[in-house]
Amino acid sequence: MLTASGSGLDPHISPANAHLQIERVATARGMAAPNLQRLVDQFTEGRDLGFLGERRVNVFLLNLALDERQAVNRSPRAQ
Repeated sequence: MLTASGSGLDPHISPANAHLQIERVATARGMAAPNLQRLVDQFTEGRDLGFLGERRVNVFLLNLALDERQAVNRSPRAQ
């Protein structure tokens, strides 16, 4: 599942690779798998210009959203 871009900083994985990790990540994050799938779908980007490259999941933005969700759930107001 691990690949590298020319810069080594590419924050993307394929939707298929993301799907393989949903159960594990959902368990680790303490959330339901369908909720995580919705977030993965939200951060799945299309082909550049509609035809270049492949669809991909921006893992950086997805992780930020997951971290934000956990911070909200841990806040005193959420309890």
